[in-house]
Amino acid sequence: MFIKKIKTYLALVRIKLRKNKREMPVVYIGLGSNKGQKIRNIQEAIRRLKEKITVTKISSLYLAEPVGIRGGWFVNCVVKSQSSYSPSYLLRELLKIEEKMGRELRRPGEKKGPRVIDLDILFYGQVVIKESNLVIPHPRLTERKFVLLPLMELDPEISHPVQMKKLKSILNELNDPHRVEKILEVSNGSCQNNPLK
Repeated sequence: MFIKKIKTYLALVRIKLRKNKREMPVVYIGLGSNKGQKIRNIQEAIRRLKEKITVTKISSLYLAEPVGIRGGWFVNCVVKSQSSYSPSYLLRELLKIEEKMGRELRRPGEKKGPRVIDLDILFYGQVVIKESNLVIPHPRLTERKFVLLPLMELDPEISHPVQMKKLKSILNELNDPHRVEKILEVSNGSCQNNPLK
């Protein structure tokens, strides 16, 4: 436990050093909605994200069968961004966006229900954090095709800092029966060409 805290501290020190050099870490954020006007919800969440962080790329939209959650199919995407916020502060900002957009907190023991919007930090540079309320990289991203596909679209060479494997290899080895299909393709994944801008 002590060693994990030291590693987390050193990672955050490196982030601060990068900030001093005017370099911000690359942050990947996953978005999902399976309640209401799903595509519009994704659009609104991206608009709100742009008020907080620098969004540099947006993946295509994917329709995904829900995994362990009640409700209809999800619309998912991933944004690539840069942020000067610390991981914990960024998490708080994401939770604020979810709350303002109407996401309801579930009661203890209650099954996960439909979500107006779901925002998750997938990667924060090469930082690894394991805390009670924040785990980076996202603990289930390697098990979810609806996360891996848009991530690889944005950066096909990205590697997992814990598993030390490229996402391409992780996806090839994945046995996820849940269906995922691209529903809105984006040219080059850049904000300028993205219909979600």
